Amino acid sequence: MEDYKYILFFNQFDLNTIDQVGGKNASLGEIYNQLKPIGVNIPNGFAVTAAGYRLFRKNNNLENSLDEILNQLDTKQYSNLSEVGEKARNFILSGTIPDEVRAEISAAYQSLSKQSDIYNLDVAVRSSATAEDLPTASFAGQMQSFLNISGENQLLDAVHRCYVSLFTDRAIKYRHDMGFTKLDIAISVGIQQMVRSDKAASGVAFTIDPDTGFQNTIIINSCWGLGENIVQGTVTPDEWMVFKPTLEDTKLNPIIKKHCGRKEFTMIYAQKNEETTFENTIVNTTTTVEKQNQYSLNDKEVIELAQWCTKIEKHYKKPMDIEWAKDGLNNQLYIVQARPETIHGKFQKKVREIYSLTETGTIITQGISLGDKIATGKARILHSPLEGNQLLEGEILVTDMTNPDWDPIMKKAAAIITNKGGRTSHAAIVARELGTVAVVGCGDATNLIKNGQQITVCCAEGKVGKIYDGKLNWEITEHDFSQLSMPETAPMFILADPERAFELSNYPNKGVGLMRMEFAISNSIKIHPLALCEPNKITDQNINDQIAELTKGYGDGKKYFIDKLAEAVSIVAAAFYPKEVIVRMSDFKSNEYANLIGGKYFEPKEENPMIGFRGASRYYSDFYREGFALECEAMKKVRNDMGFHNVKLMIPFCRTVEEGEKVLAQMAVNQLIQGQDGLEVYVMIEIPSNVILADEFASIFDGFSIGSNDLTQLTLGLDRDSALISDLFSEQNPAVKKLIRETILAAKRNNIKVGLCGQAPSDIPEFAQFLVEQGIDSISFNPDAIIKGIENILKTEKKNKVRL
Repeated sequence: MEDYKYILFFNQFDLNTIDQVGGKNASLGEIYNQLKPIGVNIPNGFAVTAAGYRLFRKNNNLENSLDEILNQLDTKQYSNLSEVGEKARNFILSGTIPDEVRAEISAAYQSLSKQSDIYNLDVAVRSSATAEDLPTASFAGQMQSFLNISGENQLLDAVHRCYVSLFTDRAIKYRHDMGFTKLDIAISVGIQQMVRSDKAASGVAFTIDPDTGFQNTIIINSCWGLGENIVQGTVTPDEWMVFKPTLEDTKLNPIIKKHCGRKEFTMIYAQKNEETTFENTIVNTTTTVEKQNQYSLNDKEVIELAQWCTKIEKHYKKPMDIEWAKDGLNNQLYIVQARPETIHGKFQKKVREIYSLTETGTIITQGISLGDKIATGKARILHSPLEGNQLLEGEILVTDMTNPDWDPIMKKAAAIITNKGGRTSHAAIVARELGTVAVVGCGDATNLIKNGQQITVCCAEGKVGKIYDGKLNWEITEHDFSQLSMPETAPMFILADPERAFELSNYPNKGVGLMRMEFAISNSIKIHPLALCEPNKITDQNINDQIAELTKGYGDGKKYFIDKLAEAVSIVAAAFYPKEVIVRMSDFKSNEYANLIGGKYFEPKEENPMIGFRGASRYYSDFYREGFALECEAMKKVRNDMGFHNVKLMIPFCRTVEEGEKVLAQMAVNQLIQGQDGLEVYVMIEIPSNVILADEFASIFDGFSIGSNDLTQLTLGLDRDSALISDLFSEQNPAVKKLIRETILAAKRNNIKVGLCGQAPSDIPEFAQFLVEQGIDSISFNPDAIIKGIENILKTEKKNKVRL
């Protein structure tokens, strides 16, 4: 290889040369040298070193002039940022790249083209600051990149433009914000062979969940064409969630969730002609409807990419933010960038602020939630960063999409709402870094929200962010669990919303004592299971259209139900793995089932659904047997295909021992066999008959879970929803406590586990004391009550010296 003074090829540098080639390039060299030998594909390339940039500055006598210009910057209000930035850029633009640097760039480019056996090789040209991609700062999008560059003249022009981009308005301000003003920041330029993703797909990947800091998952985003559309937030991408612990087991499917995004645009190479300049080498085209409805990667490719991401993370020993591309000519995947992920550290705090709305309102639109906070203010609809002066402090920015030019504006916003973009778009990355409430990918926010309208942006309801009309009230509860020890009695979660599972897994817990399957059905699936089994019975075309829209991409509606339910449960199972997650089979009442899409065609009308056709009675009935089979198939997929053997199943509202036997038999018909691969099946204790015949129930089930709400209601013979007799409802009633005591004793006699699900142990310390004294194995709490619940258990254990 030729002896260069200002050029280093990828095989000549690594992380130890960050001062010469910048963070972005150093990382590429590190991967090329350390990870390519173990199977991680990366296109070759070279870097114009920082020494080349410094020579450029020196030969053009730019140092003093640049210092004078930058010293004029108003660092308090940044009122003259545009003026200062424009002057600095003009000075850089007026310079010429030194002849020796130009000659080396041309020679290196010819060498790279020769290695690739392609004349005038297409390359990507990217800026790489010498302080870039440090763990404390992302520098995401602060300087420019140029794609599909070919020919020496175009390449030299692009390198010069990269030098100029060191002084964009946003880059100048970002360096001040991040405290890099006194560093001698130089710039290296990376030149890398372009992957022909214009004919395939590309995107980004995080080796940690960027919203919650959950470390056992890899998040992959993808779109058709060049990945700039994802980075810029122009499209809503496809997304996959991959579970790391099972990634290397070829017998298991590690993909726990996937979502087909709209992928509205496809960025491709522009046709080259005499008028082509470095600025118009790519074009954005509208994606066909057919390709919008297709996944841009197959499962095998997703798994391969995830395996590479894991190798990169293990090598760097930290969470990583990775850009990848697929070449449409050879169908190979490649890594094109990797940098440390910069946001996750804030999730390691042991103090949590829990935001929750205290009133409801009208939802205007919704999208992908960033963070877990709430904000309110007047909406300010902006179409360009040039309109940024219209946004007042405390207002909510509503726009189509953002790019780095929006950064100074976004910092003023109380919240950010965009039509386009996914969880790895520019708006999402900046919002996380700023800690700003944001909802991206709404699709139609700029049309549905009125300029100046008072709105509330809520990101505290899971991964779906909601924009409400008007100013709603909320409360903030601070949970400090930094000094909280784990009690002997296992504290577990009552969980309905799978989207909160990653966040909640950071709390002290021993797993999930009750996951309500019906929430996943009503929120993720939305369709009555029998409407998918017997679609011919639905005669309303509007309902058929709704079902068709929800199940598009699935040849069979039943597969849609199975996949979506398995996805919801597997997210929770992954979040708490390897702790146990007890999933209760569906416990809708007939009137609640009727509210599902198509439900009215199947459900009976009952006078008192609370004690009617629900729970176990449905599962073995001719009426619902097909629906129960779908539930079983989904649970079989979670346990057998995905490997989540930490999932246990629970049967609700089982009135008699004979019913229990019928349900277990029906599960076996559906190949969910109790005891096989460690499958345990629990039963809810919520009917007095369950307690009276507790020994008999214990002989066929593996554990008890006391449902204190229903047990109290049915013991006292009252409707807990009736205000007229609500004062009589109390788990502290002696009759209720006696039944709970008998249940715990029966569990101990039969050597099976027993827990309780309910609010009382966190609200009433005396009730927690009663349960602990009786020797209950676990108590399950709603997420907002688990810290208080643990405190109550600890006080009881300390006071009574229970199990100590």
